[in-house]
Amino acid sequence: MTRILIVDNEEKFCRVIQAALDLEDLPADYVTSGEAALEYLDAHPTDIVVSDLRMDGMNGLALLDAVKERHPDTEMMIMTAYASQKTAVDALRKGAYDYLIKPFEMEELVHRIGRIAGQRQLEMENERLKGEEEQVFFRKIIGRSKKMQEIYRLIRKGSDNDATALILGESGTGKELVAIAIHDSSPRAAKPLVTVNCAALPENLLESELFGFEKGAFTGATQRRIGKFEQANGGTIFLDEIGDMSLATQAKLLRVLQNRELYRLGGSEKVVVDVRIVAATHQDLETMVAEGRFRNDLYYRLNVFPITLPPLRERKEDIPALVHHFVEASPSRGIDRVALALLMDYHWPGNVRELQNAIERAAIISSGMITAADLPPHIRQAEPAVDGYGYELPEEGIHLDDFERELIRQAIRRADGNKTRAAELLGITRRRLYSMMERFGIDPGA
Repeated sequence: MTRILIVDNEEKFCRVIQAALDLEDLPADYVTSGEAALEYLDAHPTDIVVSDLRMDGMNGLALLDAVKERHPDTEMMIMTAYASQKTAVDALRKGAYDYLIKPFEMEELVHRIGRIAGQRQLEMENERLKGEEEQVFFRKIIGRSKKMQEIYRLIRKGSDNDATALILGESGTGKELVAIAIHDSSPRAAKPLVTVNCAALPENLLESELFGFEKGAFTGATQRRIGKFEQANGGTIFLDEIGDMSLATQAKLLRVLQNRELYRLGGSEKVVVDVRIVAATHQDLETMVAEGRFRNDLYYRLNVFPITLPPLRERKEDIPALVHHFVEASPSRGIDRVALALLMDYHWPGNVRELQNAIERAAIISSGMITAADLPPHIRQAEPAVDGYGYELPEEGIHLDDFERELIRQAIRRADGNKTRAAELLGITRRRLYSMMERFGIDPGA
């Protein structure tokens, strides 16, 4: 839980802030001087200090200096009724996370404290990842989310048998890493893992690559060549992007799946192989079957043990771990919290591969620590957009109140009536949610 200390000469004002934070499940203590604040911090580990600028005795900037020297992990927000550009710059230069000009809405204070708390949580998560093992790093796969824990469970189950595995998921989600993990966790780990990218080769070359050929099978075949299936004998063959395989090659692959035997191109000798088959694709094979572009019998032969990888946008809690891993492998000295926040907000259509490329680019550009300015422009400038959530503004327009009312109702339904969760889905405070529900005439008990 986030630990907060309020510092202001006016005790009544401290109590008002304390009550507002308590409503948002952000319990806080308060003291009425800078000197008392330091005594408190020495005795109580504290995450965030919210301090007035002008106080009797030690003022806010002096307190900021002392806090940064004695408790560098504690963040500070400065409140002032006498703000100027110089005041703000001085506070930020000295290490303040933020400043707030009096008078202010308590909702704004709560929002900013929540933002600080969220960033601290991300940073602590990043640090904690350094000491964690399989929960975050599984056979070179990174992620501690519930969805990835389920993937790890399936990999373990799939590694215990020789069933044909089909790995599904968008491009960049790590399908090849899962195939490697299945092989490396299986009894076949000491034997070869052979990978074939079915999308990278034209039909005639793919067939000879998979099954091999005899001398004289075609022009240029000056000697016998062993195919990938024979190379993988005793081990695993990984057929990546199998959705791009032609129907003719699919028929020959089906025979291998059924009988575990093949014929090299131009040959009449039957070759028996002992191979575990793992296939992957980003395409919708069921749709391709319905459209006649993929064999129905082959699909069912492949889909014995399916594993569907979640896109990165559905497991954003894994982003800090991924970022930490990619930054550690780069020449940069780390990444600041603003840049990390932008990475967390982005929707990642290219998934983990896009994230890795973004970090590699930023590390090249940065002068040490990766900052927001080092990130690709489309990530820096991305803003949450209604269109991104499947809504397009009608040409005739819409009344904004109607739109907000419907969003609130959807959030409450999705949260099964839990108002705290609904507020989180909307990115607002619980108090603001109740205020908007009252405004739009939405029954709080709904």
